[in-house]
Amino acid sequence: MEFLATIMLEPVLGKALWLWLVFISIVIALLVFDLGVLNKNDHEIGVKESLVLSALYIAIAAAFGGWVWWYLGPTPGMQYFTGFALEKALAMDNVFVISLIFGYFAIPRLYQHRVLFWGILGVIVLRGIMIGLGAALVTEFDWLLYIFGGFLILTGVKMLFMGDKEQSMEDNAMVRFLRRRMRVTNELHGNAFFVKQPDPKTGKVVRWATPLFLALLMVEFADIVFAVDSVPAIFAITTDPFIVYTSNIFAILGLRALYFALAAMVHRFHYLKYALAVVLVFIGGKIFWNQIYGKLDPAISLSVTFGLLAAGVFYSLYKTRGQSAEKQA
Repeated sequence: MEFLATIMLEPVLGKALWLWLVFISIVIALLVFDLGVLNKNDHEIGVKESLVLSALYIAIAAAFGGWVWWYLGPTPGMQYFTGFALEKALAMDNVFVISLIFGYFAIPRLYQHRVLFWGILGVIVLRGIMIGLGAALVTEFDWLLYIFGGFLILTGVKMLFMGDKEQSMEDNAMVRFLRRRMRVTNELHGNAFFVKQPDPKTGKVVRWATPLFLALLMVEFADIVFAVDSVPAIFAITTDPFIVYTSNIFAILGLRALYFALAAMVHRFHYLKYALAVVLVFIGGKIFWNQIYGKLDPAISLSVTFGLLAAGVFYSLYKTRGQSAEKQA
């Protein structure tokens, strides 16, 4: 028992092993509950179910954040909630792209949850690798924070002035690459990612990917692209890998549950991107402030981030009231 207690207290990326195990256990329990109980059978997730599930995930994430605040202190607690709010907002664009992917591959709502569920497993691993690598690099080369800060400022300015840009899956290089490198069926085969069919050239029965699997790969690829923004943004708030990773994963878990509601009304958040652009500029600027003048009070960072995002949400809802998705488009 003494040996086990010693192992549990061993630091891993700056935090005791037992802290990481608690977090991982919560995530595994949520995924098992989601797939094994709530979504044991394929079914269409409506807006009401989506909102209820999202509220559950947000409540669990908030409870975990409250525990971080109590156990690790107010500063890590505020950093966790700031990162959580920022990741939620950044993922709004991801929702739009995922809806484009599902539309392009004609994935019915019945099977969309299956893609999102398996997609989150990839996200958990990929974000872990990116955050672990980022933490190691920042610890070794702290000047990288200046690059992160400059990148966030440029990204924010670009979001402010680039205007609306239509996105299309037809010309997507990744889709073309996958279709050239893989055997892909022309139609879905239920909820299967792969099927066995004869090769038209040889007549031999071989494994084919379905459009459902291509949709899964594109969702994973989209997350990698969006992580390029979100990972530097969260490192601008804190370089603690535990806070960075837990706030990221809880935000993504909840967003997956909220997807089915957000996809139906993403047009109502048209102006949120401008608030988000200002947040990115603020957080990028905060890095330079911290390095030159000293640490900015985390309470200020939390208040400004929440205030800007809330203003963007409420202004969007006010300006788009009574508008349908077609009108907004």
